[in-house]
Amino acid sequence: SVSRASPNSTFVPACLPPDPAEVEELQRFVSNSKRMFVMTGAGISTESGIPDYRSEGVGLYARTDRRPIQHAEFVRSASARQRYWARNFVGWPQFSSHQPNKAHLVLRDWEKLGKLHWLVTQNVDALHTKAGSQRVTELHGCTHRVFCLACGDQILRSELQQHFEALNPTWKAEAFGVAPDGDVFLTDEQVRNFRVPACRKCGGILKPDVTFFGDTVSQEKVRFVHQRLAESDSMLIAGSSMQVYSGYRFALAAREKKLPIAVLNIGPTRLDHFASLKLNSRCGELLPLIV
Repeated sequence: SVSRASPNSTFVPACLPPDPAEVEELQRFVSNSKRMFVMTGAGISTESGIPDYRSEGVGLYARTDRRPIQHAEFVRSASARQRYWARNFVGWPQFSSHQPNKAHLVLRDWEKLGKLHWLVTQNVDALHTKAGSQRVTELHGCTHRVFCLACGDQILRSELQQHFEALNPTWKAEAFGVAPDGDVFLTDEQVRNFRVPACRKCGGILKPDVTFFGDTVSQEKVRFVHQRLAESDSMLIAGSSMQVYSGYRFALAAREKKLPIAVLNIGPTRLDHFASLKLNSRCGELLPLIV
C-alpha cells in the first residue's frame, strides 16, 4: 500500500510506508553514530506543504515550465526584480506561515540529546529554526532576511512586507500556483504597477538573503561547514537528491574521510552508488521511528 495522504502531502511523491527492515537499518546507523552530521533538502519540507523543484510528478519542474530567477538577472534587471518581489509579496503570508513537521522536530531532539553534531540545510524556509534547532547552518540563506546589495544593511522580510503594503495600498493580484521559494505565479500585466522599495539607508537594491541559482555560497561558510563535518563521525542526508553541487561537495568530502553515509530520500540521488545506506521513505514517517 502507498502512504496515505495528509493535508500537506500535495507536494510529496507517492512512496511505500517504511519497511521494518529499513527502520532497523537506520536505527543501527543512528545508534552507532556519536557526532552525526545531517544535511537536509527540500524533501524534508514538502510534508510541511512547501513544494520542491525536482520531485517526480509533483516538483515544480514536473508540474510547470517555470524556472527560478537567476542571480545575474535579478541584479541586472529592474523589471526582473519588480516581477520577483511582486510574486514574493503575494506569496509571503502563506509561505511564512508554514510550520515544522515531525522530521524537523526529531532532528531538533537529536541535537538536544547530543546525537546530532551539526545540521546543514539547503532549504531557505527557516523551518529548522522554527523547530528549535540551534546547531544549524543555512547553506543557501533564508527568505526571512533581506539585505542591501550596496551597503549590506539587513532587515527582516516581515518588515519589508509592511513597506510593500505602504507603497502599494491599492495593488491586488490573484496568484496562480505556489513556487518552492515563497513566490507565486503572476502575469506580467499583474506586476506592471507594483512598486519596490529601495534600501532605507543608501537607496540600493534589496535582495532576499538567499543564494539564487547562478550565485555561489561564500567560501567562509563552506570552510565552516567543512570544519563541522571534520568533527563528525557519520553523515545523514534527509530529503535531498543532492543534485546541486553546493551541497554535494560535502558528501564527497564525507566519502573521502570514509564516513558512513545514510541517505533518506524518495527517489534516486547522486549518492546512491556510494552511500552506506539508502532509504526510500518520507522523512516525517521514518525519522520519528528511530529511538
